[in-house]
Amino acid sequence: MWLAVNTVDFYNAISVLYGTLAEFCTERNCEVMSAGSKYEYLWADGVKYKKPVRLSAPEYVDKLFDWIEDQIDDPSVFPGQFGEPFPPNFMEVVRTIFKRLFRVYAHIYHSHFKQVCSLGEEAHLNTCFKHFIFFVRHFDLVEEKELAPLSELIEQFLAGKMNSIR
Repeated sequence: MWLAVNTVDFYNAISVLYGTLAEFCTERNCEVMSAGSKYEYLWADGVKYKKPVRLSAPEYVDKLFDWIEDQIDDPSVFPGQFGEPFPPNFMEVVRTIFKRLFRVYAHIYHSHFKQVCSLGEEAHLNTCFKHFIFFVRHFDLVEEKELAPLSELIEQFLAGKMNSIR
Protein backbone atom coordinates (compact mmCIF):
# COMPACT_ATOMS: atom_id res chain seq x y z
CA MET A 1 0.00 0.00 0.00
CA TRP A 2 2.84 2.40 0.94
CA LEU A 3 4.52 1.95 -2.44
CA ALA A 4 1.23 2.43 -4.30
CA VAL A 5 0.41 5.71 -2.56
CA ASN A 6 3.92 7.06 -3.04
CA THR A 7 4.04 5.99 -6.68
CA VAL A 8 0.96 8.14 -7.32
CA ASP A 9 2.47 11.04 -5.35
CA PHE A 10 5.78 10.93 -7.23
CA TYR A 11 3.95 10.73 -10.55
CA ASN A 12 1.83 13.76 -9.61
CA ALA A 13 4.90 15.76 -8.56
CA ILE A 14 6.84 15.18 -11.77
CA SER A 15 3.81 15.72 -13.97
CA VAL A 16 3.24 19.15 -12.39
CA LEU A 17 6.93 20.06 -12.76
CA TYR A 18 7.04 18.90 -16.36
CA GLY A 19 3.81 20.75 -17.09
CA THR A 20 5.49 24.06 -16.24
CA LEU A 21 8.07 23.34 -18.97
CA ALA A 22 5.68 22.27 -21.74
CA GLU A 23 6.21 25.48 -23.71
CA PHE A 24 9.98 24.79 -23.80
CA CYS A 25 9.90 21.03 -24.32
CA THR A 26 8.56 20.91 -27.85
CA GLU A 27 8.99 18.51 -30.74
CA ARG A 28 11.18 21.13 -32.36
CA ASN A 29 13.41 21.80 -29.32
CA CYS A 30 13.52 18.21 -28.05
CA GLU A 31 13.42 15.99 -31.12
CA VAL A 32 14.41 12.96 -29.08
CA MET A 33 13.82 11.91 -25.48
CA SER A 34 17.29 12.16 -24.02
CA ALA A 35 19.42 13.11 -21.05
CA GLY A 36 22.35 14.84 -22.68
CA SER A 37 24.17 13.44 -25.67
CA LYS A 38 25.03 10.08 -24.09
CA TYR A 39 21.55 8.87 -23.12
CA GLU A 40 18.59 8.41 -25.44
CA TYR A 41 15.33 6.80 -24.33
CA LEU A 42 13.12 4.77 -26.62
CA TRP A 43 9.43 4.15 -25.96
CA ALA A 44 7.76 0.74 -25.68
CA ASP A 45 4.64 -0.12 -23.74
CA GLY A 46 4.32 -3.77 -24.74
CA VAL A 47 0.85 -3.17 -26.21
CA LYS A 48 0.66 -0.45 -28.83
CA TYR A 49 4.44 -0.16 -29.09
CA LYS A 50 5.87 -3.65 -28.78
CA LYS A 51 9.24 -2.68 -30.25
CA PRO A 52 11.06 0.36 -28.81
CA VAL A 53 10.64 3.46 -30.96
CA ARG A 54 12.34 6.84 -31.05
CA LEU A 55 10.02 9.68 -30.06
CA SER A 56 10.40 13.37 -29.36
CA ALA A 57 10.64 14.18 -25.67
CA PRO A 58 7.12 15.65 -25.40
CA GLU A 59 5.64 12.68 -27.25
CA TYR A 60 7.57 10.25 -25.01
CA VAL A 61 6.44 12.03 -21.84
CA ASP A 62 2.82 12.19 -23.01
CA LYS A 63 2.82 8.46 -23.73
CA LEU A 64 4.57 7.77 -20.44
CA PHE A 65 2.08 9.79 -18.40
CA ASP A 66 -0.85 8.12 -20.19
CA TRP A 67 0.70 4.71 -19.54
CA ILE A 68 1.25 5.48 -15.85
CA GLU A 69 -2.33 6.71 -15.48
CA ASP A 70 -3.53 3.48 -17.12
CA GLN A 71 -1.53 1.47 -14.57
CA ILE A 72 -2.74 3.51 -11.61
CA ASP A 73 -6.37 3.39 -12.77
CA ASP A 74 -6.30 -0.38 -13.36
CA PRO A 75 -7.62 -2.08 -10.19
CA SER A 76 -5.90 -5.31 -11.21
CA VAL A 77 -2.56 -3.48 -10.89
CA PHE A 78 -3.32 -0.82 -8.23
CA PRO A 79 -6.21 -2.19 -6.12
CA GLY A 80 -8.71 0.50 -5.23
CA GLN A 81 -9.97 -0.93 -1.95
CA PHE A 82 -7.99 -1.18 1.27
CA GLY A 83 -7.07 -4.77 1.99
CA GLU A 84 -7.30 -6.00 -1.59
CA PRO A 85 -4.20 -7.97 -2.60
CA PHE A 86 -1.67 -6.54 -4.99
CA PRO A 87 -0.84 -8.62 -8.07
CA PRO A 88 2.35 -10.71 -8.20
CA ASN A 89 3.86 -8.34 -10.80
CA PHE A 90 3.15 -5.18 -8.75
CA MET A 91 6.82 -4.54 -7.90
CA GLU A 92 7.81 -4.99 -11.53
CA VAL A 93 5.24 -2.39 -12.60
CA VAL A 94 6.32 0.03 -9.85
CA ARG A 95 9.99 -0.36 -10.78
CA THR A 96 9.16 0.37 -14.42
CA ILE A 97 7.19 3.46 -13.42
CA PHE A 98 10.06 4.79 -11.28
CA LYS A 99 12.67 4.02 -13.95
CA ARG A 100 10.65 5.96 -16.50
CA LEU A 101 9.89 8.84 -14.12
CA PHE A 102 13.64 9.13 -13.54
CA ARG A 103 14.05 9.63 -17.28
CA VAL A 104 11.77 12.66 -17.10
CA TYR A 105 13.90 14.14 -14.30
CA ALA A 106 17.06 13.39 -16.31
CA HIS A 107 15.60 15.10 -19.37
CA ILE A 108 14.56 18.15 -17.35
CA TYR A 109 17.98 18.53 -15.72
CA HIS A 110 19.90 18.01 -18.97
CA SER A 111 17.66 19.92 -21.37
CA HIS A 112 15.64 22.43 -19.39
CA PHE A 113 17.50 23.44 -16.25
CA LYS A 114 18.04 26.99 -17.55
CA GLN A 115 14.28 27.35 -18.00
CA VAL A 116 13.68 25.84 -14.56
CA CYS A 117 15.97 28.51 -13.09
CA SER A 118 14.37 31.32 -15.10
CA LEU A 119 10.99 30.23 -13.72
CA GLY A 120 12.41 30.16 -10.18
CA GLU A 121 11.61 26.46 -9.82
CA GLU A 122 15.07 25.04 -9.15
CA ALA A 123 14.58 24.65 -5.39
CA HIS A 124 11.29 22.83 -5.96
CA LEU A 125 12.81 20.61 -8.67
CA ASN A 126 15.81 19.78 -6.47
CA THR A 127 13.61 19.01 -3.46
CA CYS A 128 11.28 16.77 -5.47
CA PHE A 129 14.19 14.97 -7.11
CA LYS A 130 16.06 14.50 -3.84
CA HIS A 131 12.95 12.98 -2.24
CA PHE A 132 12.52 10.79 -5.32
CA ILE A 133 16.13 9.56 -5.15
CA PHE A 134 16.02 8.80 -1.43
CA PHE A 135 12.80 6.83 -1.95
CA VAL A 136 14.21 4.98 -4.99
CA ARG A 137 17.36 4.10 -3.10
CA HIS A 138 15.54 3.01 0.05
CA PHE A 139 13.23 0.63 -1.82
CA ASP A 140 15.76 -0.35 -4.52
CA LEU A 141 13.40 0.70 -7.32
CA VAL A 142 15.82 1.74 -10.07
CA GLU A 143 19.03 0.02 -11.09
CA GLU A 144 22.19 2.06 -10.54
CA LYS A 145 23.09 2.03 -14.25
CA GLU A 146 19.75 3.72 -15.04
CA LEU A 147 20.69 6.59 -12.69
CA ALA A 148 23.96 7.31 -14.54
CA PRO A 149 22.75 10.44 -16.40
CA LEU A 150 22.38 12.27 -13.08
CA SER A 151 24.99 10.38 -11.03
CA GLU A 152 26.99 13.50 -10.11
CA LEU A 153 23.89 15.34 -8.95
CA ILE A 154 22.70 12.29 -7.01
CA GLU A 155 26.07 12.01 -5.29
CA GLN A 156 25.88 15.69 -4.29
CA PHE A 157 22.40 15.15 -2.87
CA LEU A 158 23.51 12.07 -0.97
CA ALA A 159 26.50 13.97 0.39
CA GLY A 160 24.18 16.70 1.66
CA LYS A 161 25.36 19.45 -0.69
CA MET A 162 21.91 20.31 -2.05
CA ASN A 163 22.11 24.02 -1.24
CA SER A 164 25.15 24.48 -3.47
CA ILE A 165 23.39 23.23 -6.62
CA ARG A 166 22.24 26.01 -8.93
